Amino acid sequence: MTKNIKRPPLLGFCAWSGTGKTTLLTKLIPLLSASGLQVGVIKHAHHRFDIDQPGKDSYVLREAGAKQILVTSRQRMAWIREIGEQQKEPSLADARNALDLEKLDLILVEGFKHEHFPKIELHRPGLGKPLLFPDDNDIFALASDRPIESGISIHDGLSLLDLNQPEEIARFVIEHITMK
Repeated sequence: MTKNIKRPPLLGFCAWSGTGKTTLLTKLIPLLSASGLQVGVIKHAHHRFDIDQPGKDSYVLREAGAKQILVTSRQRMAWIREIGEQQKEPSLADARNALDLEKLDLILVEGFKHEHFPKIELHRPGLGKPLLFPDDNDIFALASDRPIESGISIHDGLSLLDLNQPEEIARFVIEHITMK
């Protein structure tokens, strides 16, 4: 008998750097969690990063050549896996499959904007950056800190949200995932 693997929905937040994706997620996660959802996050980094610190055992072990390290305590586990220099970055599917999907109801995604999955665009007109939704059919909602300027064509089905109202966005997210 094949076990059905739970596939919690993915919901992306895409925007230009400096728009406040992480800031919004830090406000949304407690609101979504308070509604009873178990929330996971996948964040894409455009550069090398380290999550452990020089001098810590996990860092020393990794520097010594360990390809995978799992640090555990009573409160948490952290998995560090060296993937080396690859021709191509891990996909969103690769990242999703690394999570313990059985324990999640929703996975929020920051980045991976070129992959196909449902996304909410964050937009701050004051930054002077172009909107992403006209070129990305996966964007189904736009959260902006100001009303959208006249002359910008908003297609049917694109929901407009107030970026400064995380409670409104959380309600919208809950409605969206419960309709699936």
